[in-house]
Amino acid sequence: MFIFGLGYTASRVARALEGQGWAMTGTGRHGAIAFGDDAAIRAALREATHVLSSVPPVDEADPVLARYGDLLADRWVAYLSSTGVYGNTRGAWVDESAPVGAGRRAARAKADAAWLARGARVFRLPGIYGPGRSALDRVREGKAHRIDMPDQVFSRIHVDDIVSGVLAALDAPPGAYNLADDLPASQNAVIDEACRLLGRDPPPVQSLDEAGLSAAARAFYGENRRVANGKARRVLGWRPRYPTYRDGLASLA
Repeated sequence: MFIFGLGYTASRVARALEGQGWAMTGTGRHGAIAFGDDAAIRAALREATHVLSSVPPVDEADPVLARYGDLLADRWVAYLSSTGVYGNTRGAWVDESAPVGAGRRAARAKADAAWLARGARVFRLPGIYGPGRSALDRVREGKAHRIDMPDQVFSRIHVDDIVSGVLAALDAPPGAYNLADDLPASQNAVIDEACRLLGRDPPPVQSLDEAGLSAAARAFYGENRRVANGKARRVLGWRPRYPTYRDGLASLA
């Protein structure tokens, strides 16, 4: 397996595969090869039977496909995408048949489509949380916010459930797969649960302006959707170990 972008999520996929006897290499923060080392990457890709990319678009283009797409034929290929490709559905449920490309993630939607065209397994992921990266950490650090948007709903996924989804797709057909938990919820509900587990008082409810959020964080609140995971269950036989944010946060606490 060659992995482009061995960061928070993909490095956990790599460790799981190594535990099953796979030979692993890749680029990224935890990788052994620099993304600019074309000779080394091309040599490794010629040996790889499986390729996974977690690299997001850069300047409206997918850098992996732009530089190495010619070496991906006749291999198992996969891409970690985002449920942001569905845009704002005003809280409605979306599955893999829903239209993509209408939201703020136009470049991601374009990359998503390009990987699908190459026969990839494309994993569309909502908000990712896990060890060292969860509402518990934000509460401990005093960075948690509760925003006065009572109808806002999001889906999320524990990083270990992404890992199990990727492994389940090793023998699965190409296509898009939503990997999300079973209980979409507001961000406020998640913060409330994290505070309960830590024995802390919840932060005050604020408007977006009062919270002083970054542009990226404000954009997060500009979308509202529930993500269905039925296809992954049916086709991959996948089941989330942490079906709700309550289960995931309890395991981390």
